[in-house]
Amino acid sequence: MDLKLKGKTALVTGGSEGIGKGIARMLAKEGVDVAICARRKEPLDATAKEIAKETGAKIIAIPADLRKDVDAKNFIAQAHKALGRVDIMVNNAGSAAGGVIEHLTEDDWDKGLQLKFMGYVRCLRYVLPIMVKQGGGRVVNLIGNDGVKPSYWEICPGAANAAGQNLTLSLAGQYGRDNISFVAVNPGPVRTERWAGLVDAMARDMKIPREQADRLAPASIPMGRIAEVDEVASLVVMLASPMMEMVNGTMIEIDGGQDKPLMDRFRDKPKG
Repeated sequence: MDLKLKGKTALVTGGSEGIGKGIARMLAKEGVDVAICARRKEPLDATAKEIAKETGAKIIAIPADLRKDVDAKNFIAQAHKALGRVDIMVNNAGSAAGGVIEHLTEDDWDKGLQLKFMGYVRCLRYVLPIMVKQGGGRVVNLIGNDGVKPSYWEICPGAANAAGQNLTLSLAGQYGRDNISFVAVNPGPVRTERWAGLVDAMARDMKIPREQADRLAPASIPMGRIAEVDEVASLVVMLASPMMEMVNGTMIEIDGGQDKPLMDRFRDKPKG
């Protein structure tokens, strides 16, 4: 199927690794020129070079810490200047610390909300006027299923995700008249570079062996495994297509049918 993406432009935050890198690569394979940002310049530049060589697409690397308004503004401005227009905005940057409330510090909460939620707000604040002026655009916000499937161990990311989901649906109602459509993609557990750290934290908080913690996520999913990066990227790229314009103001989970957060499933397991 031709997704009608060839010649389009896209901005992808958190594009140096993990899901963001997978999305940037897959967009580039569809003929999209892409600007990516991340906080660390070296891995960002390496990713841009790798994807450009592999696909032949124009890949612009712009270092940015989206906890800072000035960096978000600069990323959008520089990307717009380099690409000429912004057809697609993919907000993906950011993570929030997992853990129970007893282990989460004030700094954990601040960092989680600043990057995972306010980073999205900042980018949208600057990209939406560009999209309005050019006559339309598409926004895909990578958020997370713990915003709609609450877990006591994911309260910080869950709070940030719930805010992001509300933001996505609210802006869909405001900007549809400007031919700008919004969709939220809510992954469950995904095998990325940071997965090992999450498993370590689960083992710590639950006081169980690491090997047992690593089995919890697959056990909470009917498919029996966690998602791979390319599976999430494939969904995002499809939703970024002009053919998906009427998919507006909605959310799509990609979690293998996870019915209960993994930590809660462990808590509810009968003992003895």
